[in-house]
Parts: sequence; structure tokens; C-alpha cells
Amino acid sequence: MVIIADTSCLIVLRKIGLLTLLRELYKTVTVTNIVANECKFLLPDWIEILPIQPSAFLSELQQKLDAGEATSIALANSLPECILIIDEAKGRSVAKELNISIIGTLGVLLKAKETGLVHSMSRLLNELRLKTDFRFSKEIERAILIKAGEL
Repeated sequence: MVIIADTSCLIVLRKIGLLTLLRELYKTVTVTNIVANECKFLLPDWIEILPIQPSAFLSELQQKLDAGEATSIALANSLPECILIIDEAKGRSVAKELNISIIGTLGVLLKAKETGLVHSMSRLLNELRLKTDFRFSKEIERAILIKAGEL
């Protein structure tokens, strides 16, 4: 199974010191060259960078979404078995319309909790609020804490 990441997940996990969770959960993560450039930090060698070729489909996506999201969705759409890590609502909506399997950063953290790689979702959610500009509602927080068995 190929795991494709959009920019926000990589930046957010790096800011809270948990980028390696992706490696622990998935072994290898794939990003487009555009996403790699948007990160503005050196990606570890277990993150594979693939160049994206221009296409009519990509151009159509770029009219609706930012470049990282558009290229990530275009790559995911070209691969039959993949999961796309994407957070932005508009991008998630487009990916769902294309029947692309998606998960968000909070879903990745929840999976890490379920597999024992992290011990407190509550602590992680607090770190996200304090150290990043990642935003989520109180309702989402409550749902995540319930799924994590912490509420």
C-alpha cells in the first residue's frame, strides 16, 4: 500500500517532533516534488519524492486547490492502492469525489495511539494547539478523544 502525504501533515508532525511516526506506521511515505518544496526542510530518506508530470487533470485540480494538494491528489488518483494523508477540507472533498482513500493528521495520530506508538491523544492535541497553526474544533477533539479511549 502506497502512502502519499500532503504538506500539512509533514509540517505539523515535524513541529511536534513526531515526523518519524509516519515511518513507524507506514515504513515509506511518498510525496510529490511540489510537496517536498513546500515543506522547506530536508525530508528524511524514507520519504520518497516523485516528480509530477503536467496534465489536463492536474491543471483542473490546480484551479481548485493549492499546488501541493493538487499534485498529491493527482498522484493518488494515478495509483490504484494508496492512502492519501490530507487535512484541508476542500482537498479532502475532491479526493473523496475521486474515491481516493484518505486519512488526516489526526487520524494518523489516532492510529499511532491505537498501535501503542503514542500514549496520550489529549497531550498531542494540546501540543498541536500550542506549537502549530493546525486547527480543529472542540467537536473533532471530543470525537478523537472518545475513539482514543480517553473520554
